[in-house]
Amino acid sequence: MPTDQLSTTFAALADPTRRAILARLAAGECSVTELAAPFDMSMPAVSKHLRVLERAGLIERRRDAQWRRCRIEAGPLKEVVDWAEHYRHLWEGRLDRLDTYLQELTATAQEEESHDRKQRGE
Repeated sequence: MPTDQLSTTFAALADPTRRAILARLAAGECSVTELAAPFDMSMPAVSKHLRVLERAGLIERRRDAQWRRCRIEAGPLKEVVDWAEHYRHLWEGRLDRLDTYLQELTATAQEEESHDRKQRGE
C-alpha cells in the first residue's frame, strides 16, 4: 500500500537517531563515517537509518571517490512545516487561554495575600 510523502517523512522523523543525523547534516555535508561516529551502532545499522532518510527524500547521498557523502534535503521538512502551520491557530488559542487563566490565578492570589495582610494588621 503506497503512502503519501508526508507520512513517509513523519515515519522517518519518528526515530531519534535519524533526527540526530539530520541535525548533524543541518550543519553541513559530511561522510557516512562522520555521521556514524557519535552512535554506538554498527555501520550497517547506520546505513539502514540513512536509507530510510533517503527514501523519505530527507537526505541525498553521493559518492566522492571512496567516500560516501550525505547532505540534507529541506523539501520534505518544508512540507511538515506547512502541514503543522494549519494547526498553529489551535496552539495559539490554547496558549492564550492558558495565559489568561494564569493571570487570573495570579491576581486572585495577590488579592488574597493583600486581604490576609490587612487582617493581620500589617
